[in-house]
Amino acid sequence: MKNRILGIHHITAIAGDAKRNFNFYSNILGLRFIKKTVNFDDPGTYHFYFGDEVGSAGTILTFFPWGEGIPQGRRGSGMATEIGYSVPKGSLEAWIERFEKYNVIYNKPAEKFGQRYLTFLDPDGLKLELTEVEGDTRKPWETDEVKADIATRGFNHITLTLTSKTATAAILTDIFGYTLTAQEGNRYRYTTDAVDQAATVDIVELPDEKRGHVANGTVHHVAFRVPNDEILMEFREKVAAAGYSITPQIDRNYFHSLYFREPGGVLFEIATDNPGFMVDEPLEELGKGLKLPAQYENLREDIEAHLVPVN
Repeated sequence: MKNRILGIHHITAIAGDAKRNFNFYSNILGLRFIKKTVNFDDPGTYHFYFGDEVGSAGTILTFFPWGEGIPQGRRGSGMATEIGYSVPKGSLEAWIERFEKYNVIYNKPAEKFGQRYLTFLDPDGLKLELTEVEGDTRKPWETDEVKADIATRGFNHITLTLTSKTATAAILTDIFGYTLTAQEGNRYRYTTDAVDQAATVDIVELPDEKRGHVANGTVHHVAFRVPNDEILMEFREKVAAAGYSITPQIDRNYFHSLYFREPGGVLFEIATDNPGFMVDEPLEELGKGLKLPAQYENLREDIEAHLVPVN
């Protein structure tokens, strides 16, 4: 079991205004703000992390808030197009009331694979879903307004939109250990039994769909979980042996990563559990201070002067 992909580790998306992004996910959706740092490749841009109390794999949604005026993205083929969260059964009506209160764009509840779900958009147009899941025992993060009876438990699934599912599905099944478990029309559900939650990837096959454009309000990449560096490098060998170009191991401070673009066009990451989000601040202080990669610490004064304050 240890040499299998353990579901989704995190999902990273692109946003515009940093304060608006922080407010929506912390206050309206009720996630914990667990890390405030900067983009490794662009230290003038924040990198925000939201999740559960400790930043468990399978709950972590991260953002590059590039600021106002950035180009708007477009959902299409070759992209991850929907982020699915798990919520308790019977909670969608409360979420509708909440979305009405805060003027969140949403669609009326629908059903797929026997589960009720609610689609909504964040302020930048990122598409998300709340899916009612029975028996999700993950401990939720609670706020003054979002209590355990409705709070998100973490990811339920990620949806990929592709013109052809074949080559991508082969990576999921032959390398990552997923199984095709259900199909409804052109939506194919792949699940791993290596973990109980955050275990699902849906592929929507649209042969004539135009290529999507990754920019504001879209998913940048999807990261899959492994427990440690040893298993990470085993998967590097597997991906390379299948003929795909994959990066060397990259230290992201809170996890170690590999990146490759799967044949459908989606950027995949494989990330470790170690060392975790408490490597540079204790549990009760998560998300409170600006944490910089070591190579940028000497630029802290300039970076802090450039970034919009977010607390």
